[in-house]
Amino acid sequence: MLRRSLENRDAQTRQLQDAVTNVEKHFGELCQIFAAYVRKTARLRDKADLLVNEINVYASTETPHLKQGLKNFADEFAKLQDYRQAEVERLEAKVVEPLKAYGTIVKMKRDDLKATLTARNREAKQLTQLERTRQRNPSDRHVISQAETELQRATMDATRTTRHLEETIDNFEKQKIKDIKVFRHSLYPQDYSSRLDIVRANSKSPLQRSLSAKCVSGTGQVLTCRLRKDQQTEDDDEEDEDLDVTEEENFLK
Repeated sequence: MLRRSLENRDAQTRQLQDAVTNVEKHFGELCQIFAAYVRKTARLRDKADLLVNEINVYASTETPHLKQGLKNFADEFAKLQDYRQAEVERLEAKVVEPLKAYGTIVKMKRDDLKATLTARNREAKQLTQLERTRQRNPSDRHVISQAETELQRATMDATRTTRHLEETIDNFEKQKIKDIKVFRHSLYPQDYSSRLDIVRANSKSPLQRSLSAKCVSGTGQVLTCRLRKDQQTEDDDEEDEDLDVTEEENFLK
């Protein structure tokens, strides 16, 4: 009876191991890909800023009518980069960093699994020892009683660690589901849609285009003052691969 109970608990532990391994694998991949996406988005933002600056330089050499049109375009295009910058910052803070944290979480769960397996192995060893003692010395009640006591202690320890493992894995699964649900909502600020509609409306309104020409001088300042994280050249593809490997190694540590 006890032997069958041990087998059932071993099967349960294997299921828990599979669940942790699954998260370790897929969250590691997600973290690596999201981090690469953020770096490339930041690079695209930087290239767009260079394009805006070049358009402004070119506009200064053209006739007043064409100059105003070019500067209006540069101003609207610069606004789009502000949204791209916000995307980069939110992805880093709300997605990449939480995914990185799962590297530590998974390590802790593996430690819990290891403790549970150790306790169960000790219990199985004590059960085998008791069975052998009963076969070899069926009349030695003192030795049998000692073996039964050791088995009882091992069973209590295994039961305690199993209960703790079940609780921690339950919390782990609940947190995982919660995090996955909020990842999507955390990508955009609450007023993202309304702000994007405003930008679209501005880009289509002749009046707004006319007014934006007066703010051109501020465009360069915005580009200069914008926070820069992950500024790299377009020839950094090989470095991206190295960074991807580093992200995965950090997750698995």
